[in-house]
Amino acid sequence: MIRVERYILISAILTILCSCNNNNNSVSQKDSVANNRKLPQEPLYNRYATVDISPMDMSYFPVNYPQLKMLDSVNTPPVIRLIYSRPHLQGRILFHNLLKYGEPWRLGANEATEIQFFRDVKIQNKKIPTGRYILYCIPEEKTWTIVLNSSVDTWGLKIDSSKDIAKFIVPVTDKNIPVEYFTMVFEKTASGANLLMAWANLVAKLSINF
Repeated sequence: MIRVERYILISAILTILCSCNNNNNSVSQKDSVANNRKLPQEPLYNRYATVDISPMDMSYFPVNYPQLKMLDSVNTPPVIRLIYSRPHLQGRILFHNLLKYGEPWRLGANEATEIQFFRDVKIQNKKIPTGRYILYCIPEEKTWTIVLNSSVDTWGLKIDSSKDIAKFIVPVTDKNIPVEYFTMVFEKTASGANLLMAWANLVAKLSINF
């Protein structure tokens, strides 16, 4: 009888121990699953490429040319296409702790800003042949010097001024509605289009005739 009681007691203890181990394993598995679920939720998580905070953008003239083409509203090439990356202020003050007067600026971020003319145009009475160019700027307080350069497919501010094609001085206004992201778009005019460049409360316009 004593042996039977001992057997029952030992069986009960073993059952309790197995139950505790199973519970611990279950908790550990739950923690592991929870941790794995958190990984994709990390901000800006991308295992394939670094997420850029200055996104690339593209402007056309005619404005919204790709959409017009898909709607069969246009069957000719665009006149101009502009490709640039859009930095934003992030609490910085333009020409105080962001950019400097008198120093070349790529008119954007990352790769050099590129403009393509699909036909010959005139800018300030100077003929600009069809082709691709990089576009950069030398800003001053009241004017910006806009420069066309033939050194395409380049990065950043390493500008070869020996390849400058033309320079144009344009006025800058400073009483505009502020914009966080640097923006370049085209606006239609009677003689062609203006390339509008806006950031913070500044706006400059380059007139293009065609």
